[in-house]
Amino acid sequence: MRTVTLGARGEAIAADWLERHGYVIVDRNWRCARGELDIVARCADDLVFVEVKTRAGASTGHPLEAVTPQKLTRLRRLVPAWFAAHPDHSARAIRIDAIAVHVMGDRSVVEHVEAVA
Repeated sequence: MRTVTLGARGEAIAADWLERHGYVIVDRNWRCARGELDIVARCADDLVFVEVKTRAGASTGHPLEAVTPQKLTRLRRLVPAWFAAHPDHSARAIRIDAIAVHVMGDRSVVEHVEAVA
């Protein structure tokens, strides 16, 4: 499976999983000059910025291994840019989460880690 297709599938799986667990998806694949936010979701009065990593098989390691300190620094910089582009949104609190999606044929397993940064 191509990386772009796998990534898009993983993000769709993650968004569905979040919705089934009470989150409301606010934005997906938001881009600016500094980078991209995979998913922005509301959980009660909080806004959650979610990095999604997807893998098919174990040969490339665990998906969350790709959430490096450099990636977290970039995500921390993207959050204020997202708010600047969306001044109508506010939040009691914000957090950055990561979701690992393991795709195995028609089956998938989701791991959600809150407050990774």
